[in-house]
Amino acid sequence: MSITRRQILQMVGTGLVATHVPLASASGIFSKAALKPPRLKPGDTVGLINPAGATFHPEDVVIAEETFAALGLKMKAGAHLLDRYGYLAGTDEARAADVNSMYADPDVDAIITLRGGWGCNRILNLIDYKTIAKHPKIIMGYSDITSLLLALNAKTSLVTFHGPVGISTWNEYSTDFVRRLLFGGQSFTMENPTDKGDNLTQVKDRILTIHEGQSQGKLLGGNLSVLTSMVGSDYLPDFKNNILFLEEVDEAPYRVDRMLTQLKLAGILDEISGFVFGKCSSCDSGESYGSFTLEEVLDDHIKPLGIPAWFGSMIGHIEDKFTIPLGVKAEIDANKGSIKLLETSVI
Repeated sequence: MSITRRQILQMVGTGLVATHVPLASASGIFSKAALKPPRLKPGDTVGLINPAGATFHPEDVVIAEETFAALGLKMKAGAHLLDRYGYLAGTDEARAADVNSMYADPDVDAIITLRGGWGCNRILNLIDYKTIAKHPKIIMGYSDITSLLLALNAKTSLVTFHGPVGISTWNEYSTDFVRRLLFGGQSFTMENPTDKGDNLTQVKDRILTIHEGQSQGKLLGGNLSVLTSMVGSDYLPDFKNNILFLEEVDEAPYRVDRMLTQLKLAGILDEISGFVFGKCSSCDSGESYGSFTLEEVLDDHIKPLGIPAWFGSMIGHIEDKFTIPLGVKAEIDANKGSIKLLETSVI
């Protein structure tokens, strides 16, 4: 049965709209207001899953459990955590089942992925988004986990977290952001470290401003190659007037060029209000004659947009990394290379 605009207005006036208007919308099946998960507390249980590439070293699970214990957390392993199906961590159905069961399990308070790799795109159509919307929980990861982070945000408006996985280096720098965001529920400003070491000026972790200025919007993004592989699907959130952040690893400048061109042709780059590129680890042009540098590729695609943008943020396949909440309003300053959270990420 279709509902007319007049009927909707009448139902609003009588208080019946909640029971008669479906939750479906053009870009998702639920309301677009941010759905914030409960914060972590000491004694909470983290569900450890592996929705992408296979884990070849069972000791990784032990190290992850010890890491969570150091944070005051307990761990529950997914039923298929150590499954293997070729290069995948089990069949698509098994990996999706671990995601769904962790969200449905009342004893699990948050979900962290063991590693990235490849495979999350293959399970997006098997995820129980309705259950996830009813039981919002923290989910964190990066690299291939970008697929899950974006899809859950697109379908349920859940705030998700681009941050360390189980096999990451949980050093003081990276863990501090996890504590402040997921435990403390803080909103704060993230800027690159300014330690000069023994040098007369800072050499490491500098930022390169592509276009000056400040802008606001929701933070959305993740791994560039994973995100571009989702273009054309209905598992991407709306990028209009929002801030796109990207990172990459082991991609030559011409491949980064190709992927940014895809985002341009898809209309995504023309919609965003700001742009942040993190680290592109092992992305040198090598010996290729006449190659663009990565900086030149970014200049070529991003500078003409005329929006605040910079390169070199602490996001990516690196040991010292920010944790970035997807779906949270923020303000970026391309002159300073700063990301200021304008609201909390958890409740």
